Amino acid sequence: MSREFVMNTYGRFDVVFERGLGSRIYDDTGNEYVDFVSGVAVNCLGHSHPAIVNALTEQSRKLIHISNYYWNTEHTLLAEKLVENSDHSKVFFCNSGTEAVEGALKLARKYGKLKSNHKNVILYMNNSFHGRSMGALSVTGQPKYQQDFKPLIGGVKQVEFNDMDDLIKSFDENVCGIIIEPIQGEGGVLSANIDFLREARKLCDQYDALLIFDEIQCGIGRLGSLFAYEQFGVIPDVITMAKALGGGFPIGAFMSNERASIALCPGDHGSTYGSLNKLKAQYGVINEIRGIGLLLGIVVDDPKAFVNECFNKGLLVVTAGTDVVRLLPPLNVSQADLEAALKILEEVMEIMSNEVSSVVISWT
Repeated sequence: MSREFVMNTYGRFDVVFERGLGSRIYDDTGNEYVDFVSGVAVNCLGHSHPAIVNALTEQSRKLIHISNYYWNTEHTLLAEKLVENSDHSKVFFCNSGTEAVEGALKLARKYGKLKSNHKNVILYMNNSFHGRSMGALSVTGQPKYQQDFKPLIGGVKQVEFNDMDDLIKSFDENVCGIIIEPIQGEGGVLSANIDFLREARKLCDQYDALLIFDEIQCGIGRLGSLFAYEQFGVIPDVITMAKALGGGFPIGAFMSNERASIALCPGDHGSTYGSLNKLKAQYGVINEIRGIGLLLGIVVDDPKAFVNECFNKGLLVVTAGTDVVRLLPPLNVSQADLEAALKILEEVMEIMSNEVSSVVISWT
């Protein structure tokens, strides 16, 4: 296989996958893996789910693309379904999560511009991740992603995640929007405090700014409700979504309430948790368990080694932040695959627990 023609932008495992079904995926030599990466929360129904395969097949026979100059039935039906099941009124569709974030940032800037020429500051959280385009990267609170691409866009300011005092101190009349992940996925499966989100809502109302929730990873059923904000009881003005929205097909969207949507016009742009607690207590390898629903993170001393051991035993998981292993099974994962994954996790914990014990014995 001629891999030299692909840009070296990702550290990939030395494996070539050819097919998948449900929570299982198979490489080109026939090895089977339980997939708890799910395309990093993209494959909400696992691999090759008949509902998705049939929908793509049927639609491709009718229409694939007609541009935004015309209406089509499926476009409006999806918008209607999202609005009817949310506290919002308008949807903008695009191709990816990064584009959804870009659209939300532009919406906030346009909203602010209608109020004042100076109302253009966007607040974002440290440790956050919103995408790799220049705008999304500018509000990503991780220097390792930003460093080689500076200068980034101006008019943005970082806030300490879950720090109420820093949040209050950062707000003023020049803020047009604030973007927050209800759960920071890439940053280590860190949940926003409800009081922090409530304060953000209060400040946005006070200063007439837009509260943006980036639900690209944690939304569309991942936490047990259709939208992540429902788990926190705080309604944002704007939601970005992608990943599970297409179940593997590239689509993104941002949705806004009536207050925010008027700014744009034509021409503008469960049980798994409990099982993990038992393993945490038994082996002492897990330092902390984070997350909600089927977006879980386990804090370990050596996440890369943990991920590699899982891979060798046939379980796909992925790192997040500096010390977290992310578990992102399909939303329809079977009980059998959950049990298989937990068995592998236990085997890996046993290996890593013994390695730590060996080091201690050798040292003493």
